[in-house]
Amino acid sequence: MRIYIYILIFFPLTLFAQKKEQEKVVEKTITLDEKNLVRDGNDLYKQNKFVDAEVKYKKAIKNNPNYEIANFNLGNTIYEQNRFKEATPHYDIVTKTSKDKQTKAEAFHNLGNVSMKQKQYAQAVEAYKNSLRQNSKDEETRYNLALAKKLLEQEKQQNKDDKNKDKKDKDKKDQQNKDQQNKDQNKEKDKNDQNQDQKDQEQKNDKKQENKQQPKPNQLSKQQMEQLLEAMNKEENKTQKKVNARKEKGRKVKQEKDW
Repeated sequence: MRIYIYILIFFPLTLFAQKKEQEKVVEKTITLDEKNLVRDGNDLYKQNKFVDAEVKYKKAIKNNPNYEIANFNLGNTIYEQNRFKEATPHYDIVTKTSKDKQTKAEAFHNLGNVSMKQKQYAQAVEAYKNSLRQNSKDEETRYNLALAKKLLEQEKQQNKDDKNKDKKDKDKKDQQNKDQQNKDQNKEKDKNDQNQDQKDQEQKNDKKQENKQQPKPNQLSKQQMEQLLEAMNKEENKTQKKVNARKEKGRKVKQEKDW
């Protein structure tokens, strides 16, 4: 890529020269004042006074928007001010209205230069091809076409590489997200397992404590034993009273002798 940029710098894409006012190519509707404005604009252009030249050309096309020479030269003047996009419509007018093949070829050539400056290599290739269709012997246009094609190929390859890189980056990011998701899921699972183990242990402890507090089968509680002892004491006292009563009833009574 860099080597072709250097070529572009050391072999600049040259604009075709400003067109002079020529009676034979100027339509009858062009006034003398408009012709003089173009001549004045050309003089200013040669002095690199592009802003002043632009004013003259714009005045020349004010009442005649399709004035071929004024549009061509106005496009060149705007181009020299690096306002490439603004220059395009003026060249377009020339390619559509001019009946002279050489003029059309030069306008297409300059459209190619505008596209090259904006790194629109596909448009540049098409413009240079159109220029060669009008003038197949123009070697400068042929060179620029070859350069535009090479830059277009490099652009496509770069876009392809960028696309592949973006895909790899996306796949890598997706894998990282997936790994992180799995990691989070495993972490959550471990946490749930830990909580479940803790819950199971607590339930086990609660059950153990409950079993400890409850009396074993066929084993009386303390309260039941006290009640049972109390009942036994009452029964024993009752039995003792009966025994005592029988003793009292069966006791021999000492009889006094009746002497």
